[in-house]
Amino acid sequence: MRVTILRSALSPAVCAANSDRIADANLSLPRIEAILLAAGESRRMGYPKPLLRVGAESFIARTTALALGVASRLVIVLGAHAERVRPAVAPDSRIIVVENPNFDRGQLSSLKVGLAEVIAGGPQAVAAVVVHLADHPLVAPATFRALVDDYRKTASPIVVARYNGRRGHPVIFDRAVFAELMAAPEDQGARVVVNADAARVRYVDVDDPGVVLDLDTPADLAHAGLPPPPGL
Repeated sequence: MRVTILRSALSPAVCAANSDRIADANLSLPRIEAILLAAGESRRMGYPKPLLRVGAESFIARTTALALGVASRLVIVLGAHAERVRPAVAPDSRIIVVENPNFDRGQLSSLKVGLAEVIAGGPQAVAAVVVHLADHPLVAPATFRALVDDYRKTASPIVVARYNGRRGHPVIFDRAVFAELMAAPEDQGARVVVNADAARVRYVDVDDPGVVLDLDTPADLAHAGLPPPPGL
């Protein structure tokens, strides 16, 4: 898969450090954790999207693996279908599952719940978080690695995956913007923080349509070549 890094050239040392798993045990590297948002109601799908399948894997299993490929710890935020989705989360000491009781307030409300858990776990130790969506399972592992490589090289406040000029997920937020995210109006979403200052946002252009692939309806699944929700 072709991955183009805007305005930077990765050194061999950075590439080696991020080859397969991020070596957070290496104290020379900033600690990165991840937040996976899986709290939505899935109204248009008519079935909990984290439980949909990509081959033999559920969406939640696949996105969990993607996140843990670059992060030392993962906070999964559940909400509308928590009782059904929680059993599908893999038992792993690196995973923390939290619930957003106000999931109907939108995606940013869930991000705040996840971010609060990250901060509670030691804000000085965590340099940044990778934020991803459980209903974006078709992002390539190389895209996650490219974003982390770029962040480790630049320490930019915000690093966003972009495909064909469209920004999508995953996104990396440095701890310098944690307070802004926690204070942002929930009806405006995290984009209000991303759009506040273009100079602090870096885009990583990737040949990966998964970063912008919205899977909201059974028709979207069919178009992506994925099986329909059970019962349909």
